[in-house]
Parts: sequence; C-alpha cells; structure tokens
Amino acid sequence: MRIIASEKHELHHPSTELYGGQLVAPFERVDRWRYVAEALAEAGHQPAEDPGPVDLRRVGRIHTQPYLTLLAEAWDEWKAAGHQGEAIPSILPVPGFRRIEPRDIEGRLGHFCLAVETSIMSGTWEAACSSAAVALRSADLVAGGDEAFALCRPPGHHATADQYGGYCFLNNAAIAAQSLLDGGASRVAVVDVDFHHGNGTQHIFYDRDDVLFVSLHGDPADAFPHFSGYADETGSGAGEGFNRNYPMAPGTGYDEWAEALDDGLGQVIRYQPDALVVSLGVDTFERDPISFFKLASADFTDYGARIGRLGLPTLFVLEGGYAVEEIGINVAAVLDGYLNR
Repeated sequence: MRIIASEKHELHHPSTELYGGQLVAPFERVDRWRYVAEALAEAGHQPAEDPGPVDLRRVGRIHTQPYLTLLAEAWDEWKAAGHQGEAIPSILPVPGFRRIEPRDIEGRLGHFCLAVETSIMSGTWEAACSSAAVALRSADLVAGGDEAFALCRPPGHHATADQYGGYCFLNNAAIAAQSLLDGGASRVAVVDVDFHHGNGTQHIFYDRDDVLFVSLHGDPADAFPHFSGYADETGSGAGEGFNRNYPMAPGTGYDEWAEALDDGLGQVIRYQPDALVVSLGVDTFERDPISFFKLASADFTDYGARIGRLGLPTLFVLEGGYAVEEIGINVAAVLDGYLNR
C-alpha cells in the first residue's frame, strides 16, 4: 500500500481549543501524525511519499472560491486588525441573522465557521493545502490501480463546501472522491468510520447520486456535531437514498458497531461503485478522550479485513483519533486487516 504524507502538516500547530468552557491545548495536535507515521514504518510499510504542491483548481471542485479566499487571507487579516491570539470568531449567522459575508475579519470568520473550537494560525492555510495535496495524490494512485493511505492532517470530514470546524478546513475525503469521478469513475462510495458524523461530506454530496455516503458515528443527540447525522437524513433530489447514517448510543461495543458496518458495506455492494474512499477516524477506540464507543485495538484489524473483502479499489484518508499514543497502533491495525483479508 502506498503511503502519502506531508511534513507541512506541522505548520498548523494551534495552542488553543475551546473545550468545556476553557481554552485548552487542542486534542488534534502535531504528534498524532508522528505516531501514525512511526507505527506504519514499524509495520513494514514503505516510507511515506510527499504529494508535491496542491492543485487548487481540483480543490475548487468541492469548495467555493469565497471560502478558499477566506482561509487563505484569514490569518493576515486577523493580525492586521490588531488581534493578539489565534483566530476564533465570536459570532455566527444563526437562524434569524442574514447569511452575508461582512467586511470585518471577525464577521468573515463567523460567516464561514460551523464550530468555534477550531483555531486558525499563521500556518493553517498552507497545512490544509498540503493535506488536500496528500488526498489528491492518493486518489491519483488509486485511479491508477494502487491502494493508498492518505496520512492527512489537518483532517477534513467536518468541512462543508463553505464552512470549517471540527478541526477541519478542506474536506480531503470529498476532494479525493470528486477527483476519482473526474478521473473516470462513474460512482464512488465514501464510508466514514470516524466516531463523529462526517457532516461536511454529507453536506457536499447530499443531492447527488454519483457518491454514496455511509457514516457510522455517535448519535448526534449525544455527540458533536449534534445537528447532523440522524438516521432520517437519506439524501435529497437526485441524491435521495444515497446517504445512509448509523447513529449509535454511548457505550456501543464492537458487536453492535460491526453489525452496522456490515449493513453499510452491504449498501456499498448494492451501489456497485468503481472506487471506495474510507474516512478513517480511529476515535471509536475505547480510550479516546472525546468519544464514547468501546472498540479495542484488535477490532480495528477485523473491520479492516471486512472492508478489504469488498475487493474495491480503496483509498483510506486519515480523519480523527485522539488517544494519541494508540492512534498509530489502531491505524496500522486497520491497514493490516485490509491487506491480509
């Protein structure tokens, strides 16, 4: 399996996250990437390959230009306005407000933000672009007949076409899926096994029938992002029936989770896609600090094998996982199960 990664992820290293009413050290941090890279090397995978520069025209197939402009300009405008800390908006256009883009940078950030726990700093834009480049290079490899793992950081599945949050700025999985379609695939399936619902990916493809989106996640009544991921969200228009959510309760163990996975993979089989993108978050782990599922490390090997038995050209894209010392072990377990199916 080809491993694609970029050292530029280190340019995004914010010191603050709003959590539990306090500014704390972010759960999504630089050493998550390092633990994964080290675990893959120890498992015998080939050294990671650099993706090269990002092609923003391909990113623009998913994200709107005003949104990309905001991400590129946000830090410089924030500092020019005299703000001392990292860029975090204090107001969002909730229902009752007009959804317009203000001139002031605080208002601009709020316009394009869906969750204010996520800070922007000087290197955020370049790091996000490098993460998208990792996804695009990996998609190109899969289109050419390889299997690939995109070691993306920052993650992406919470980013919509025009909003960031949940540690996500550019939706790497959606960018990869669109790239596969643009490269000749007729249908692509995205299976999101991160603990948190992939609201951004759902939002992007909700009215389309050329991408099947399947997500297994904590019930949004109890878990972030709270306002997306319910079972009755099945798509709209041409996309009706091509969106499938499996929300699960606190304390869910592997037997119940695997039953949902098998049902979701059955949806994939019936859809008959040309390729599969897996949003691989390992925050379903039993000791993850911001999640509530109870999967053990051995379970990751098993479900990797279940995915592998589909026999589809497959791209894995790293999303969440915040039990940092185990993140690499669990990612490597999924890939081991997949490769040794």
